[in-house]
Amino acid sequence: MKSIRGCILIAGAGRMGRGIALTFAYQGFQVMLIDFKRRTEQEFEQYVITAKQEMRGQLSILSQSGILPEETIGLVLDRIHIRTKEEGDCQWEQADIVFEAVPEIAEAKREAFKCICLKVPSEVPIASTSSAYSANELAEMVTQKERFLNTHWLNPAYLIPLVEVSPGTATNEKVLRHVFQLLERIGKVPVKCAPSPGYIVPRVQALAMNEAARLVEDGVASPEDIDKAVRVGFGLRFAVLGLLEFIDWGGADTLYHASNHLQRSLGTDRFTPAQIIQEKIEQGEIGLKTGRGFYSFDEKGMDQYQLETIKKFIHLLEHLGLIRKPAVEPLVTKD
Repeated sequence: MKSIRGCILIAGAGRMGRGIALTFAYQGFQVMLIDFKRRTEQEFEQYVITAKQEMRGQLSILSQSGILPEETIGLVLDRIHIRTKEEGDCQWEQADIVFEAVPEIAEAKREAFKCICLKVPSEVPIASTSSAYSANELAEMVTQKERFLNTHWLNPAYLIPLVEVSPGTATNEKVLRHVFQLLERIGKVPVKCAPSPGYIVPRVQALAMNEAARLVEDGVASPEDIDKAVRVGFGLRFAVLGLLEFIDWGGADTLYHASNHLQRSLGTDRFTPAQIIQEKIEQGEIGLKTGRGFYSFDEKGMDQYQLETIKKFIHLLEHLGLIRKPAVEPLVTKD
């Protein structure tokens, strides 16, 4: 496995590619952003101007937010070099890793991987940013499958910490560790998932977004009220507790009975409890109440764990201005 020298090559200069380029450049890496779209020389020159303007604007927002000193914006942008795949100074052979970020079209992927595999050394890891294709499916398009995996970034890539890393069946464990270390080095939070369609976040959010749309469709509430409920209720809790951790707090039995009630009341199978929920109940592993659920809770440290979790929630509410101080004087009402 090559050591990290600081050269990141991104094949595909669309929104995702530019976001990844910003992320690495922001952390001091030299980035080669390769445009795979067919353009005339004039179109490419205009694209470079537009892309740099967009990235400057994104960095300016960070500056206005007090994250990035204004005088360093130009320094970060200077680390990003935009080239066409035909240009001779792309430094393919100097790449420590290649992130493929071309459109989600099989032929476009195949063309990009063919180009990458011909030009970069055989030991260089290749990571697709695909949100549609599994790592095993795309691995068929590359040479040395053991160096290939998927890294699913969430937009905007330069802001969202999470990167879902999905190794294929043939992915070498050293490559996986290398990619995890690289992502952690630039401040990202990588999680590992199997080569399954939809990864983690897209599967969960697809269900949630479709259900929100059905609420409008069924006349349950207005879009404004649904989104307000999500922002100050649903979303706030899951910013502190993960979904499975939240199940443990409320109890798998609570979820089981509530889901069955929704299934009967709404007449749809989409609320059918997952089989693992019933298994947890049968095994007596329903969460905090029994000391074990999806997580194992140390009885001696449980009180401290609950206290720390509630404190995180309170801090989040304070930050958002959604918690009030107690009234000093008693409330006086008129008869």
